[in-house]
Amino acid sequence: MKFVVSSSVLLKQLSTVNGVIANNPIVPILENFLFQIDQTQLTVTASDLQTVMITTLAIESSDNGAIAIPARLLLDTLRGLPDQPITFKVDKDTFGTEIITENGRYKLSGENPIDFPKVPQVTKSLSVQISAEVLSAAISNTIFAVSNDDLRPAMTGVYVQLSPEYTNFVATDGHRLIRYKRSDVKSEYDSTMIIPRKALNLLKSSLPSDDTTVTSDFSTSNAFFSFNNVRMICRLIDERFPDYENAIPKNNPNVLTINRSEFLGSLKRISIYSNKTTHQIRLKLSNNDLVISAEDLDYSNEANERLMCDYEGDEMEIGFNAKFMIEMLGNLTSNMISLEMSQPNRAGLIIPADKKADEDILMLVMPVMLNTYA
Repeated sequence: MKFVVSSSVLLKQLSTVNGVIANNPIVPILENFLFQIDQTQLTVTASDLQTVMITTLAIESSDNGAIAIPARLLLDTLRGLPDQPITFKVDKDTFGTEIITENGRYKLSGENPIDFPKVPQVTKSLSVQISAEVLSAAISNTIFAVSNDDLRPAMTGVYVQLSPEYTNFVATDGHRLIRYKRSDVKSEYDSTMIIPRKALNLLKSSLPSDDTTVTSDFSTSNAFFSFNNVRMICRLIDERFPDYENAIPKNNPNVLTINRSEFLGSLKRISIYSNKTTHQIRLKLSNNDLVISAEDLDYSNEANERLMCDYEGDEMEIGFNAKFMIEMLGNLTSNMISLEMSQPNRAGLIIPADKKADEDILMLVMPVMLNTYA
């Protein structure tokens, strides 16, 4: 079996799907790419059993066949080559593979493709068309708040709530919650699913930066995404997502309106002086006045800054985890934001003042207890 392909084109396509491959996979065959040759088309598959990514590219060949090729060895070889046509020769009996370039030959041992796991077939119960730009924004605005706690598997993915009117993308780690709503993404009927964090990160890194349409099909156990010459299949998280609507406080009379970049800059400076374990910062709010402070009693470090703001409500002091606040504000683009609060021991809501069409973002952050009212 023999085929010719451009080294740079192959490297680009392999890099798109390479992120799926785990460092120490459960099954050794998963350290390989599955190459399937169908005359002038090469299909490359990478899998970790939970997520599968597939890409196709044009080649010069008149053969049919398949082989599993060691991923790391092949990628390292291609990265070191200049752009040129390269020839692959595969012995169908031993699976020995030879890569022939303009001035070199590289021999590596392939594996039997029959051992590679079968790709799940599309048995869709629901299909949604979504632009790559919108999907990328939905992932970017939620993925950072997904939990790393494997003991709470429902929180280790993004909860997608489809309806005929809108779609919600929700992520929480128990300390903060992001709800990203799109009114331009709709489905025929109501449906919910939890998509794992790894699959979404891989999807985001491979999405084009334009308005290419991504076809998203969902079955009871899998999600299927396809765009251009890339397909991704991932297993959904079969868990019950927390009732997040009840966690969002409805009555928040104390409202701080402030320039986002000024607030973010101040938080970054003040957080340097906070306790390295709790990252606690204190907001002292009074009429159009905000004082941000932090202290680390272990090292006698402390800092405070006063910022101009628009504040309506009762005088109050409230503590937050600076790390969470910085990450949440850093993911917004709005010039002005509102921080809506009710009491120092209740969650605060960060809402951007400038909203894009068809987009609605709500960020909830839990406070940390301050000594003054502990």
